[in-house]
Amino acid sequence: MSKNYSKDFIVDDKFDIEKSITKYKGSISKKDGKKLLKDEQDTLRLLQEKLYADGSQSVLIVLQAMDAAGKDSLIKHVFGGINPQGCEVTSFKTPSSLDYSHDFLWRHYIALPEKGKIGIFNRSHYESILICKVHPAFNLNEKVWDNISDFDDKFWENRYESIRNFEKHLSENGTKIIKFFLNVSKEEQKQRFLDRIDEEDKNWKFGLGDMKERALWDDYQKAYEDAINETSKDYAPWYVLPADSKWFTRLAALQIIIENLEKMDLKFPTLTNENLGELEAAKLTLQDEK
Repeated sequence: MSKNYSKDFIVDDKFDIEKSITKYKGSISKKDGKKLLKDEQDTLRLLQEKLYADGSQSVLIVLQAMDAAGKDSLIKHVFGGINPQGCEVTSFKTPSSLDYSHDFLWRHYIALPEKGKIGIFNRSHYESILICKVHPAFNLNEKVWDNISDFDDKFWENRYESIRNFEKHLSENGTKIIKFFLNVSKEEQKQRFLDRIDEEDKNWKFGLGDMKERALWDDYQKAYEDAINETSKDYAPWYVLPADSKWFTRLAALQIIIENLEKMDLKFPTLTNENLGELEAAKLTLQDEK
């Protein structure tokens, strides 16, 4: 790919969310960016086919963001052209009573992609250290703790460690993990909320709960900063993408996914001489059919 955004947006040092850009100000135009996105969708489709044929590894893509940052549209525009048999999207909502009867990672573990496939987590196991950190009372639903005071620094350190161990285990057993934080500004979120209210066909996307969470913007920003700093590792790095311009967010994500897939040394199965002989025999049989 002619553009490379991985080095620009990977978190491999201390992450400061206040200094992180939300609007792309690079050299590529929106028109060229959209064309490049369309061109590179073919590259992703071929790499996904190779991943499926190789069958030895899987890919887990984690999408996290504030409301209206563009996660759903990114999935649609980046993955819309690949074989749906080799890709599965899981959108994690409020945990169910069954989920709460297990540990906080259980529902995410059972949703992981099998070898040869791409799994996309639209929200993920990170909700346990994001929304549950902003609203610690939610953790009481796990029925392990009795009081909000139990959720001290040690509790959160243990959660970060559990997630690091979870992702390291996956990485060591054939799953490539690519994590995206779509970093939208508070001003852009405001405009997108207004659009959802003003445009009738977008009304369904807006809920009053969105406003309650927006009022806690600073708390969420701190939670994201902490989570990213604690869990961006070489085996499961975070990429913080500017999300005020959706077209660019999609292009950068696609490029990063392609680059990671190309590094996985994927191969189509090699046929043995015996296999080749069987193919030739089958060809002759088909050609001789009347």
